[in-house]
Amino acid sequence: MLEVTVKHSFKGFTLDTAFKAPAGVTVLFGRSGSGKTTLVNAVAGLLMPDQGRIVADDWVLLDTAKGIRLRPHKRRLGYVFQEGRLFPHLTVRQNLAYGAWFAPKGAPREDLPRVVDMLGLGALLDRRPTALSGGEKQRVAIGRALLSAPRLILADEPLAALDEARKAEILPYFERLRDEVSVPILYVSHSASEVARLATTVVALDAGRVVVQGPAAEVLGDPAVRPGGTREMGAVLMARVLQHHEDGLTELDAGGLPLFLPRVRAACGTVLRIRIAAHDVILSRARPEGLSALNMLAGTVAAIRTGDGPGALVALDTKAGRILARITRRSVAALGLAEGQTCYAVVKSVAVAPEDIGGTHTMPAQG
Repeated sequence: MLEVTVKHSFKGFTLDTAFKAPAGVTVLFGRSGSGKTTLVNAVAGLLMPDQGRIVADDWVLLDTAKGIRLRPHKRRLGYVFQEGRLFPHLTVRQNLAYGAWFAPKGAPREDLPRVVDMLGLGALLDRRPTALSGGEKQRVAIGRALLSAPRLILADEPLAALDEARKAEILPYFERLRDEVSVPILYVSHSASEVARLATTVVALDAGRVVVQGPAAEVLGDPAVRPGGTREMGAVLMARVLQHHEDGLTELDAGGLPLFLPRVRAACGTVLRIRIAAHDVILSRARPEGLSALNMLAGTVAAIRTGDGPGALVALDTKAGRILARITRRSVAALGLAEGQTCYAVVKSVAVAPEDIGGTHTMPAQG
């Protein structure tokens, strides 16, 4: 458990936050300027705040009331930056060994062969960083951080400098870290897709303060929480792969409801996280007929949020989980929508992008 309480004032900006992060990946989520990087730098010791207390289990990193302010090199943290920051004159093997060199004697540490296998580094060990792609450099940086026997891993928008292909390459490795490594990860992001795929816990920030925190599905499914802006709104569903059809579609079981997506590279029985963007959802009071869309999920209107503009966010509770729909206020009025009503969410199969589909773990096939 990571406990963070930090207060620090800059000219024109005050960071005043408090949160608790359980095991897994805790994502600091919010727009640029919300305080994410400032907060993670305070945890790293790169910023000494005016007031604060930061504790990882029984390891006190900072307690200003007691005069405890550990320097960065004393905090036993692994830090993954936006760029790999590898030593260019060393091979991948030597860069990894450099991380292990800093591990305290007797401290529990990851095994080098296991890290190499987990991050797919076997074919890269004798290369130098100049011969690596951006995604490969980041995988080496993650491995180096793991091998330093950290109590906590910090990742400050580690995918921000990568193109979409490289992001798609490295996201599964972060998923493996979340599911297979016991070290907690504090991850900074402004991407709703990354949050949906990776987060165990979300801490949403706005103007230096914590707006809300909780499980990813709960936070991202709340229509009142918009740390990434309205266009980033979208809910997270958990679904199990049932069957791959010959026409190129994969059928999933989402809480007992069928969900069809373009073919997903996952074995039957695999449980996936699916992010469905709010602007890709159409609502209907009755079950539609004669539409090309394959996914029609019945549910109950849980909340309707409107602002000063023409848009509205409707939260629909279905057997598959909560779904958000971004529609107009005129549509809300035309449909006569109100909390408690039955409604159908219509989602085109091709609307769910590959980057919005993430793996979790494998379950035995049922039936």
